[in-house]
Amino acid sequence: MINQDTICAISTAPGVGGIAVIRVSGPEAIAICNTLFVPQTAGKDLLSQKAYTLRYGSIRRKDELIDEVLVALFRAPHSFTGEDTVEITCHGSIYIQQQILQLLIENGCRSALPGEYTQRAFMNGKIDLSQAEAVADLIASTSAGQHKLALNQMRGGFSNELRNLREQLLHITSLMELELDFSDHEELEFADRSELTALANHIEQVISRLANSFNVGNAIKNGIPVAIIGETNAGKSTLLNALLNEEKAIVSDIHGTTRDVIEDIINIQGITFRFIDTAGIRDTQDTIESIGIERTFQKLDQAAIVLWLIDTIEAKKQIEELSSRVLPHCKEKQLILVFNKTDLLTEPLNIDLLDLPKESQYITISAKQKTQIKDLENLLVQAAHCPVLSSNDIIVTNVRHYEALTRALDSIHRVQEGLNDNLSGDFISQDLRECIFHLSDIIGEVTTDQVLGNIFNKFCIGK
Repeated sequence: MINQDTICAISTAPGVGGIAVIRVSGPEAIAICNTLFVPQTAGKDLLSQKAYTLRYGSIRRKDELIDEVLVALFRAPHSFTGEDTVEITCHGSIYIQQQILQLLIENGCRSALPGEYTQRAFMNGKIDLSQAEAVADLIASTSAGQHKLALNQMRGGFSNELRNLREQLLHITSLMELELDFSDHEELEFADRSELTALANHIEQVISRLANSFNVGNAIKNGIPVAIIGETNAGKSTLLNALLNEEKAIVSDIHGTTRDVIEDIINIQGITFRFIDTAGIRDTQDTIESIGIERTFQKLDQAAIVLWLIDTIEAKKQIEELSSRVLPHCKEKQLILVFNKTDLLTEPLNIDLLDLPKESQYITISAKQKTQIKDLENLLVQAAHCPVLSSNDIIVTNVRHYEALTRALDSIHRVQEGLNDNLSGDFISQDLRECIFHLSDIIGEVTTDQVLGNIFNKFCIGK
């Protein structure tokens, strides 16, 4: 346990609903709440209440009625935190919530720190560290993909995979170190090198798969970055507003209106996209606009999908002028050419007359009239290449986990090299222990207090 304090906090967002939940956890949680709670039925106090039951009554300050409430009771160790826990459901009034919190503090509670309930669950062995981080991801999820990934991790799918790897590594390590203990007896061989090599290769494949899944996981969690680029006045800001269905960016006929990067997130068919409206690309002597254009190319490099917006009236000219500047930044990216302002055409656009970049897709739209926007959204979903996720998919979404996996991968590569080169077992054992360390770091078995502080300080109070 972290300490013996009994903590309290509001676990629901204040002022946004008809009811609110105040959570109390710690060794004195039941006793403190019992002094404030008056059950509707006399003699039915909280001290005698069974776990996992609700009781109706009121919270009072002496004779003053604060609110009528429902009280849920959970007894240690069978609670989220592993401690005695009471959850008070009251009306959503901020005044009522603050009055109940004040009463709890006056009677021996202290206000919970950010993430302290989840941290206590981790410290009391109810969940491991990767599951604790998944709690925050679940709360922050805004799409079906984010929800599935966080829920799977919170339920222990990722942790179980890591524990299986750790057990296999420990098996190799124990055999290698057993040989070292009997190094004076050359006739004894506990570790079949070919068997260990096959096992090390299997472990390397699993760690590689987990590490390589981070690109997909990071895109699902944070949004797939989509850069909207093109010449000035091609309609980039108008397109952003059409996609977001709001007036996010300033629209003007004046060239160079957008001088900085504008970003916003939208969910399309369950996939989160992070759209980046950039400054128009052109030659300019304006210092501020030049900085904006420089940032355009920086964002272009960071994007997974590029929407190259082209003014249909000047399509041939714009493709010829910008291809040499844009295409080198689009390698290994999904490039979609968006021919805009079709509402101004007097005759259909002849695509065959245009020298389109290889392996690019194209679509004709009118951002101003919002025509073909749904078709563009379908193209974006196709370009995202996001897998259809099941509840059992294990995909890494956390930067800390990814960094630990890459270090573990380096270690297992050295193990493979050592086995192939027939190195001494003590060198191989050292690399095996390093691999185990990095995997254990993910689930919190070797994590420092500083790392824990950085993780849980990002949680909201009440969770």
